[in-house]
Amino acid sequence: MLLVESQSKIKILVLVESLTKIKIIIVCGPTASGKTAVCTKLAELLPIEIISADSRQIYRLLDIGTAKPTAEELRAAPYHFINILNPDEDYSAGRFGNDAAGVVREIHARGRIPVVCGGSGLYIKALCEGLFNEGDFDSEEKKEVRESLEKRLLTDGIEQLYDELKLCDPISANLYEDKNPRRVIRALLHYNLTGRALSESHKNSNPVANPFDVVYYGINIERDALYAKINRRAEDMWRNGLLDEVRNVLSLGYSPTFNSLNTVGYKEAIAYLNGFCSESEALELMQRNTRRYAKRQMTWFSRNEKIRWLEGSLEEMASKIIF
Repeated sequence: MLLVESQSKIKILVLVESLTKIKIIIVCGPTASGKTAVCTKLAELLPIEIISADSRQIYRLLDIGTAKPTAEELRAAPYHFINILNPDEDYSAGRFGNDAAGVVREIHARGRIPVVCGGSGLYIKALCEGLFNEGDFDSEEKKEVRESLEKRLLTDGIEQLYDELKLCDPISANLYEDKNPRRVIRALLHYNLTGRALSESHKNSNPVANPFDVVYYGINIERDALYAKINRRAEDMWRNGLLDEVRNVLSLGYSPTFNSLNTVGYKEAIAYLNGFCSESEALELMQRNTRRYAKRQMTWFSRNEKIRWLEGSLEEMASKIIF
């Protein structure tokens, strides 16, 4: 009898918890699959605000190469995390998770529906599940953040990095009073990747409860069709001013070594402008590297069994998204 009562109480607690959680809609999928178009159509059906989960659209000046939403799409619904940083500023999935969680609560408080739209699987994971250790990241992600910190060590010095550590992780800073560069960089690396202090992760390795009720939708598109769209979009970017965009950014003093520019589309354009390849070779490389990126995205999302896959026209896909 006691066991039955206990089980009933657990069921009631789970039900109450689910009712109090803020609901989030995720629209994810590989690059060029049509996520933004689906969300634009969804804005005609529901009172939504869109959180962009794209690790490159956060940068100002980088419009064509990141396939940012058009002016018309931006008018369809309020967008967040578009054009929030300059190209020389670093950002991370961990920071996005923390920042986006606050925006989700603000959207909910306005009586509107938060919709996360993007293909950065790590950003979506950071918001919806949290990142609790560096093992959540692939080696390429860690390498980029580590290299950025090591460059800053050379340009800014250990004192500035240590001062940052004191702000984000004072416990670790106290432990590293000798300002050992290797340890300071490791602690900052952990914070920049996960959004959590290294000392906090050491103290509590168990994930915190997810405060959101997440419903995942993914754009399901046949691979050959996706690759054809990627090739066409790359050609359109090249014809519609990508090279001028890159020339402008470089003329403003932004280094091609910055993480924002060391990405697909921009690095191939920079290689061409520097004479390392022909224009046709650069475009082919951009198409190939974008296809490879899309393949990695599809592999990432295919592991998520919670995703409800959408097919059909924009209207059909948007109508299947239930809040």
